[in-house]
Amino acid sequence: MAANGFEVELIGRLRNKSIPLDEHTFKQRRIACKFEKGILFYLEFNIRLFLFLLKHEADIISAVDVDTLLACTIAAKIKNKTLVFDAHEYYTESPEIVNRPIIKWIWEAISELCIPKAKAAYTVGPMLAELMGKKYGIHFSCIRNVPFSITVSNQQIQKSIHQKIILYQGAMNHGRGIEESILAMKQVNAELWLAGDGDLMNELTQLVSENQLSEKVKFLGYKKPTELKAITQEAYIGLNLLQPIGLSYYYSLANKFFDYMQQGIPCISANFPEYQAINQQYNCTILSSCEVNEIAHSMNLLLNDEELYKKLKENCLKAKEDFCWEKEEEVLLKVYTANQ
Repeated sequence: MAANGFEVELIGRLRNKSIPLDEHTFKQRRIACKFEKGILFYLEFNIRLFLFLLKHEADIISAVDVDTLLACTIAAKIKNKTLVFDAHEYYTESPEIVNRPIIKWIWEAISELCIPKAKAAYTVGPMLAELMGKKYGIHFSCIRNVPFSITVSNQQIQKSIHQKIILYQGAMNHGRGIEESILAMKQVNAELWLAGDGDLMNELTQLVSENQLSEKVKFLGYKKPTELKAITQEAYIGLNLLQPIGLSYYYSLANKFFDYMQQGIPCISANFPEYQAINQQYNCTILSSCEVNEIAHSMNLLLNDEELYKKLKENCLKAKEDFCWEKEEEVLLKVYTANQ
C-alpha cells in the first residue's frame, strides 16, 4: 500500500523479547504495556491504542483481528473516519478462546457490536469470508496471506531433493500438530527442524528429551522472515498440520502453506476444507490428520516415494504462479481505494 500512494503507519506492541524493527517504506510504532497477557493486557492495550488513535490523524483505521477492534471502532466513530476490519482468523473460534465460555462471550459481544460498523472487511480464505459475511451481515473479501513470487532455480530444486529435512515454521502453540510430529520422528529417518517460538517451548523441549530425539529434532528459535526464507530452501518437506479445535483452525489457510509452495516444497497439510479444495485442483500436498502414525506414514511416503515427491513438487511450482502476493495485492488495493 505504501508503494501505491498510501501513507501507512503500522501500530504494534512492544514486548520484553521484541527484536529491533527492520526499516520499511511505511511508518512503524510500538505501544508499550505493563501487562504481558490476559484480560488486563487486552484492556490496557486497547485503552492505549484508543488514546493513540485520538491524537493522530488518519483517514482510514484498519483493525487487525478482534483484539484491536474495540479501540479502532470507537476512535473511528468519534473522529468520523473509515473503519476497515482485517480478520487474520476466526478470532472467537481460535483454540485459546473457543473452550472458554466467558472469554468467548466477551469477544463475541465485541465482534457483533463492532464488525458490522466496518465499511469494508476481508479475511484469509474464501470459505471463511463467506462464513463471516453471513454471521456479521457485511461483505468479506478474500485476501490470502501469500508471499511474493519466488524464482526457484534448478540448483535449489536438486539441492532440496538430496536433503531430508522436515520443517515446521510458525508459532509453537497448542493444536498445531507439533507434539505429534515430534513423536512421529521415532518412525522416520530424517531431521525435524522447528522454526519459531511460543507457549509450548518448554513442553516441546521436554518431550524431545524424554523420547531421546535430540539428534533428530532441532529447535531453531524465532527467525525473521528473511532468515526463514533461507531456512525453508533447505527443507525437503514442510509441515502444516492442525487439530480440529474450533472453526478458526478448520477454515484456516495458513501462510506457511504458501511459503512452502513458493519454494517448490511439498508439505503435509491438515485435512481441512480449504486445503482439500486447493489439493483437488493442484494436487500439491499430502492431507493428514494429527494422529502420530498417520503423520509418520505421510512423512515416509514423501521421503521414500520419489515419483510421488517429484510430481507434488512439479505441481507446487505450477500452483505458486496463482498463489503469489503480486495477484493478491490487487484485491487489497481495491478494498482501500474504494474506501478512500
